[in-house]
Amino acid sequence: MFGIINYEIFLPTGILINLIPGADTMYIVGRSVSQGRKAGVYSVFGIISGSLIHTLLVAFGLSIILTKSIVIFNIIKIVGVMYLVYLGIRMLLDKSNLNFSASKTNNLNPRKIYIQGMLTSLTNPKVSLFFLSFLPQFIDTKSSGPMPFIILGITFSFTGLMWCLFIAYFSSFITMKINVNQRIGTYLNKITGIIFIGLGLKLLATKAPQ
Repeated sequence: MFGIINYEIFLPTGILINLIPGADTMYIVGRSVSQGRKAGVYSVFGIISGSLIHTLLVAFGLSIILTKSIVIFNIIKIVGVMYLVYLGIRMLLDKSNLNFSASKTNNLNPRKIYIQGMLTSLTNPKVSLFFLSFLPQFIDTKSSGPMPFIILGITFSFTGLMWCLFIAYFSSFITMKINVNQRIGTYLNKITGIIFIGLGLKLLATKAPQ
């Protein structure tokens, strides 16, 4: 169907892969905890938009450049590292959520949260490499054109959307239930910042495919 094979295997495998936490997950949790459910949802839409853009890049062959050019790969990698470290440092230095309950309703910039989420996904070359290595396994070698990639990418992004929305809602729900105070809110923000810096350093160690 549409040049796709073993779709019944792709679907559960894609779901399991989406469950693996990474930079995207931490960004969503950080936003949901520090600024509430609405911020978490906007961050999810940003992350998924990035995933869909990766899908189109792979579908039309642009991401193959990453596997052919070490220079381009390293440029994108360094940009991704700098961006993750930047987000981490911002969270470490952020003082706005010392008044934790107020920060959820004030200082909320949906557009900024959305764009940051999308950039978190787009500046990670590992996502493109994952799509390039994972999706072709479920495409008939006799098929041609971008459609199979697009269908599989949309499927993967949709299951990711469902999981990420759950993370956003669950994180904000738990935060409200335990009535996070100012000090705990600050600690959570700083812990998330440290994790982002760690993810950036981990990304720095990623090597271009040979």
